[in-house]
Amino acid sequence: MERVRRTFSREFKLEAVKLVTERGVTVAQAAKDLDLHENVLRKWVREQRAAPQDAFPGQGKQTAQDQEIAQLRKEVAKLKMERDILKKAGGLLREGVDMRFGFMAKHRGAWPVNVMCEALGVSRGGFYAWLSRPRSRRSLDDEVLGKHVQQSFVRSDRTYGARRVWRDVLEQGQACGLHRIERLMREQALRARPRRRGLPKDKGERSAVAENVLNRQFQADAPNQKWVADFTYIWTAEGWLYVAAVLDLYSRRIVGWSMQDGMTSQLVVDALMMAVWRRGKPVALLHHSDQGSQYTSVQFQQLLREQGITCSMSRAGEVWDNSAMESFFSSMKTERTARKVYRSREQARADVFDYIERFYNPTRRHSTLGYISPVQFEQAREA
Repeated sequence: MERVRRTFSREFKLEAVKLVTERGVTVAQAAKDLDLHENVLRKWVREQRAAPQDAFPGQGKQTAQDQEIAQLRKEVAKLKMERDILKKAGGLLREGVDMRFGFMAKHRGAWPVNVMCEALGVSRGGFYAWLSRPRSRRSLDDEVLGKHVQQSFVRSDRTYGARRVWRDVLEQGQACGLHRIERLMREQALRARPRRRGLPKDKGERSAVAENVLNRQFQADAPNQKWVADFTYIWTAEGWLYVAAVLDLYSRRIVGWSMQDGMTSQLVVDALMMAVWRRGKPVALLHHSDQGSQYTSVQFQQLLREQGITCSMSRAGEVWDNSAMESFFSSMKTERTARKVYRSREQARADVFDYIERFYNPTRRHSTLGYISPVQFEQAREA
């Protein structure tokens, strides 16, 4: 099979860099797992470190309009940081200055100090002066008590709320009130595992519905003949994370994916574009999905036409018409996400990326392929 020039989306590059910069994976190991040249991955790491917010913007020089957009994006990024700070801080604006300074000291690695000062209404000078003062007796007691709180929470498999944790702490001989436990849990972002949420509803309008051309024929003789697609959702403490994926029926390899916090047509468009960039512009390709409003949208249907891809859709209410894709999401949830409690969408995003690119595609043995991985299956056929 002719090898096409590989192109990667910004989302893929950022997640690949995080393996090295945030998760402790060596460049050599990460490059091997993701089927990249080490020099390419090192170049991505350097670019991201040089410009964390503006890395991988694309090719070409910026126009005046692009520069304005970039400036607006920086302002929006700052507003988002302030929003996240206030959301994380909870009710600290009603607390004393010491509580706000304590929050800032704990989260200096997450947000710039000047942004936190503006959001919490304190001065930088006051914060650095507070850092140099000796800690109060109550602060030291909170540190000891906080460890007992965390131990109780972890022992309960992250299921205990403040009242049960409080009972544990009292049994250990620590004198404190319920409200203090609630505060310490809030400061450590310890939240009991939520009850199962109702699944999000697809309220979008369906502007086009295609015939079921695939007709449950889930075998392909070569790559890029039949792709199936769908998206699912993963619950986090910040809300739903939506994960869209595109699977090549030839090797059961996930060739494209995207993750967002909204159920929009852009989610599935980004997943398909990643697949096209990684596999090359298709010659005669069938794309199969369900009748969700994201796949019937004008934006997605136009992309299919531009790429010369034939559209196929499952019949209404027939989940078995896309069972290969359903099987992948079932495996991902059973083997990885269902056993986790994600405190943020970013944490869930990193775990899904790890599952797809470092486990499922290159390593996981697939029964349909004779118990070898999708990548090994393709390499064996190319040899």
